[in-house]
Amino acid sequence: MTNHHPLTCDCCGMNRRQFLQFGGLLAGSAGLALLGQGLPLQAATRSKPASQDQAVNIGYLPILDASPLLVADARGAFKDQGLTVEDRTRFRSWAQLSEAFLSKQVNVVHMLFPTTIWMRYAKKFPAKVVAWNHTNGSALTVQPSINKPSDLGGQVVAIPFWYSIHNILLQQLLQKNGLKVVRRTIEATLGDKEVNLVVLPPAEMVPALASKKIAGYIVAEPFNAAAESKKIGKVLRFTGDIWNDHACCVVLVHEDDVNNRPEWTQRVVNAIVSSQRWMQGNRPEVAEILSQEGGRNYTPHSKAVLTRALTVYGKPYLEDRAIIHPQWRNQRIDFQPYPFASYTKELVRLLKVTQVEGDRSFLNRLSPDLVARDLVTDRFVRKAITLNGGPRAFNLPSSYSRQELIAYT
Repeated sequence: MTNHHPLTCDCCGMNRRQFLQFGGLLAGSAGLALLGQGLPLQAATRSKPASQDQAVNIGYLPILDASPLLVADARGAFKDQGLTVEDRTRFRSWAQLSEAFLSKQVNVVHMLFPTTIWMRYAKKFPAKVVAWNHTNGSALTVQPSINKPSDLGGQVVAIPFWYSIHNILLQQLLQKNGLKVVRRTIEATLGDKEVNLVVLPPAEMVPALASKKIAGYIVAEPFNAAAESKKIGKVLRFTGDIWNDHACCVVLVHEDDVNNRPEWTQRVVNAIVSSQRWMQGNRPEVAEILSQEGGRNYTPHSKAVLTRALTVYGKPYLEDRAIIHPQWRNQRIDFQPYPFASYTKELVRLLKVTQVEGDRSFLNRLSPDLVARDLVTDRFVRKAITLNGGPRAFNLPSSYSRQELIAYT
């Protein structure tokens, strides 16, 4: 059975109230139920007997970040691995998706990488990253009158969530351009060098930009392509042109599935990785599958907007300097699955110096090396890559190692 939630596609963020609700979620029903048994979360999870097989229940937000999961569903990749997809449930917000994952209503999701760090180490929830879902795929979109990052002084910019690569890279970019990040109400008075960051659901970002309530937003596709198509905004910088081939969302599963259902987990990762390889050479077909016109009700987006988000990059953005590193030869969004440890470590380092809402004390104690070893497992994705043409098929080094390339100017 397929269960689609109604939506207006506010699919990539939480407002302040939702964040606080989410912050209490793990300490509430799920966390207290386990702690009440006198067991740590991880021990309680491992103590449950596990069937060696189970249905796949996909949870997702209707954005391009989710496309490997949805394409795997649409093209029968899970079925090819002997798996049954019971549900593919579309959620309105990260809060809804996270709650469903924590309560085990869904067991395969795409999740913001920094949020997985918060879930595991701030809230002690046993989850594992088993692959990257995609690379790049986001941008800073602004009013047409804004031509460089320093023009954002005295303005309001929207982000989808505090624990996101969007927030991390935006704060770094603003600071490198002599601006100060503040967190105030959207109506607050600002100094000339201050930039007020506010959390907005992506569906609210496009109309907020059109009405000039905000000067810009940084978010996943296809909302940047949507603003371009409506001619209400322009891309100031692509995030993949700041941090080359960065991860945004990752494939997240429950740790007890990794420990107790390794064959099931391997087949899930195999299906996703095979879909990622197919998607690299079939971008127009991906747009068709995900679009309103595709007939599968995966997303509310038009084929034209999705096609733009999947294919339009490079030369059109050089003159306005939305791309200033063409030598990187990357894509607007791409689909390689390997979770580089170097990326995880650098992500943790940057998260430590990024402003976020709520209690951030856990970050002070967090070791980048620990997170790379403990949160992420690459044993499944290595096998899946081998089954799908090896590292070269995904333009990966055979060593599965790289140096992170970050350049703000």
